Formats: sequence, structure tokens, C-alpha cells
Amino acid sequence: MTRLLPRRAGTTGVMLQVALATLPGLAALVAFFGTGVLLTVTLAVLGAVTAEALGLWLRGRSIRIGLSDGSAIVTGLLLGLALPPMLPAGLTLLGAGLAILLGKHVYGGLGQNPFNPAMVGYAILLVSFPVEMTAWVAPRGLLAEDVPGLLDAAAVIFASASPDAFTGPTPLDDFKHREALTAAEWHAVSGLGGRFAGAGWEWVNLGFLAGGLYLLQRRLFSWHAPVGMLAALALCAGLFWDGGSSSSPGSPLFHLLGGATMLGAFFIVTDPVSGARSPRGRLLFGIGVGILVYVIRAFGGYPDAVAFAVLLMNATAPVIDAWTRPRTYGHPSSSGGQQP
Repeated sequence: MTRLLPRRAGTTGVMLQVALATLPGLAALVAFFGTGVLLTVTLAVLGAVTAEALGLWLRGRSIRIGLSDGSAIVTGLLLGLALPPMLPAGLTLLGAGLAILLGKHVYGGLGQNPFNPAMVGYAILLVSFPVEMTAWVAPRGLLAEDVPGLLDAAAVIFASASPDAFTGPTPLDDFKHREALTAAEWHAVSGLGGRFAGAGWEWVNLGFLAGGLYLLQRRLFSWHAPVGMLAALALCAGLFWDGGSSSSPGSPLFHLLGGATMLGAFFIVTDPVSGARSPRGRLLFGIGVGILVYVIRAFGGYPDAVAFAVLLMNATAPVIDAWTRPRTYGHPSSSGGQQP
């Protein structure tokens, strides 16, 4: 990872560029799902920063210096982008706090966490509050009048109104439970169908793809993990695609442009701390994530699966590093002079 960064790019500069790269995807989310997205993202960032300050204080570290690297802001931002826009404020703050405290500080802070903190917070919320975490705003087209506005979103998020009028299943969830409909019939009759992967979701994923390509161009990470994930996901979907029968798990484009695929590929699996270290290791890590995303989506009980796939592969990263680490041969002095 270090070799890929610009020479003068410190942690703060890297985090700023990552945050900027999320803007196209964030803009698409706001356009299709309303300004509740902004409220949820803001709450997640505030919760993460507060938890970061608490964690630093408990560990006896400088709060000012610890907050200045921007890592807590990015963790909250990525978590907020993955959460449903109408999620109650208390759950958003809880998820952000757990992401920082349980996903980061219990392991020693920045650079020590074996699991991606944002995905830790997301997975805990999904397991604990499955109904709230799978209820998304149903998009009705770009800036449509029936997408909830800021006041409606605030009323739901801060628990003074019912979300039932605005929320429903995601396309991945709705497609999985479409019963006897073929893929073509589902796209025709479902208001969530869209052209490939659900109304609005194609543009959201293309937005995160654009941001990810920007980060690749800036050499903030290598291509290995995202390409490995996307190629493995597309290959699995292609192998099991039967043209769209009522039992089909979905086409390659459905999986590539649906859910949190591009957010996961370019902003989650590229985490240099919780992923594999070598280029070959990062490629294997990405392939593993892509396979697991498809397996869980097609045959498991959770419709998106990116968080669980990433966390499972985080657990294997040390093994992947051991398999792919370059071996050094020669005199014992080449390993620091220590005898075996």
C-alpha cells in the first residue's frame, strides 16, 4: 500500500481523497432516495467521531491528534452510505459507535484492526435489527416528488413518524422473494425493477465506480482487490445464470450494479489494514469476497451480503498473507542475523 501512495500523502490527505471519491455515489443516493441519506450519513459521521474521541480518551491518547487523521470520519461516512436512509437515529449512532469502539479501539486503534470497522458496525446492526436494516426508501425516479423530503425524512429518522409510507424492500431482497416470476416479469411488474439491477441502484453503483476509478488513478490502492471481487462475482453470476427463469439468482449485471457492490469493491475491500498485503494476496482476497457475496446473495438469507463477505475474508487475511508473502532464502543474516 505504501508504495502506491503519493510521497507526501499522509493519512489525513488519503482520507480526504477517499471522502471526495464517495461524492458521485452520495449524489446518486440523494437524488434517488431523498435527503434522508444526508441526515443518516451526518449522524453516522458524528457518532463515529464521538466514539473515536471516547476511545482515545479511554486509552489515554491525545484526542486532538487522534481525530486529526480523519479515519473516524471516513468510517462513519462509509457506514452511513451503506445504511438505509430512514434508519432511526439511535440505530445509526449505535452502529457508528460500535464500528469505532469494537471494530477499531479494542484492537489498539488505527492500523491495528483485523476487521473493517464500518462493516463491523453494519453487520451488528443487520443481525440485531433486520427489519429496520432492510427497509429502504422506494425510489420513484430522479428527484421525483414522492421521494421523501428533508422534513419527512427528519420526522422518520428522529422517531416522530412511521416509516411505513416511505420504506420497502431493496431490489435484491424483492428479487430473491419474487416467487414464480421470471426475471423479465419481475422487471416488468416490480416498481423496483429498473433496467438491470433496480431503479436508482444502477446509477448509485456507477457513481461509486466513478469514485473508485478516481482513487485508482490517484494510486491510493492497487487494482487487485476490486478487480478480483468484481470478476469473481460476475463469473459466479454468469455460471448460474439460466436466462432469467423463476429460480434464477440474477444476471451478472444485476449483481454488479445492485446493492453495495461498487461501494464494497472500491471503498471496503481496498482497506489496507484489514485486507491482504501483497498484490497476489489482495487479488485472492478480492476473489474470495466476490465468491462469498454471490453465495450469500443467491443461497443465503441476507440479500446484499457485502458486509458478511468482507468480514469473513478479513478473518482469512493473515492466512492469505502467509501463503503469498515472498520467501527469503540464503544466509541467516538476511533475516536480521537471528539464528533459526
